[in-house]
Amino acid sequence: MKRTTFRISQMDCPSEEQMIRMKLDGMQEIRSLEFNIPERELHVVHEGSSDPILKSLDTLNLGTTVSRVEESENNPSSHDSIQRKTLWMVLGINAGFFVLELIAGLIAGSMGLVADSLDMLADSLVYGLALMAVGGTVLRKKQVARFSGYLQMSLAILGIAEVIRRFIFSDNAPDYQMMILVSVLALMGNAASLWLLQKSRSRDAHMMASMIFTANDVIMNIGVIAAASLVFITGSGIPDLLIGAFVFIVVVRGALRILKLAR
Repeated sequence: MKRTTFRISQMDCPSEEQMIRMKLDGMQEIRSLEFNIPERELHVVHEGSSDPILKSLDTLNLGTTVSRVEESENNPSSHDSIQRKTLWMVLGINAGFFVLELIAGLIAGSMGLVADSLDMLADSLVYGLALMAVGGTVLRKKQVARFSGYLQMSLAILGIAEVIRRFIFSDNAPDYQMMILVSVLALMGNAASLWLLQKSRSRDAHMMASMIFTANDVIMNIGVIAAASLVFITGSGIPDLLIGAFVFIVVVRGALRILKLAR
């Protein structure tokens, strides 16, 4: 087993990584891929010569050269197993909080909680996509990504429409106590997810993207807590509607990014 490091001078964002993954998908000699985008390096654990891999990468015209080749003692299956275990755990956390926040948001009349629950659903879909990236085919990855993107987009648009309707027709303030309680619990769940992802020490883009999404969720949880505090101070539901609209817009942006990768 060999570990070849390729220098890819024009690889500077996850979109190039996605192109490379799709290009190399199906090559039987490859056992694992590890991307280091800041250093523009790709580490490939493989059997046999690295020439077929280099030839395939050259067709992308990203300026690929072989940096070094060394013997590998890594166990890719163990690496994949760790990634899958981590992603399944954070997927479970986010799916659970999606249900909790959605129910609590409907009971409390809070668009902030409903929006945050949708963001939890979006994250669950992202983690599901990351699981597919660990061991799925290119076609299946694209199909799941496309479905996830359209689902997120549809739900977010419905949410924005509901925010507008409530802004025009409703003066009722949501239950700020339930907003704070559930948001604090969600914050703890996202903090646990972020810790699990960082603990995996993976630099693969699908894992790094999961960390970015989760870190953003922590900020959104704090935003919902702040909105609930403003509801308490002002007695108005406007802060809840504003944070709800903001989170829905973030979900739309995330859906567009996923659909772009699914092309």
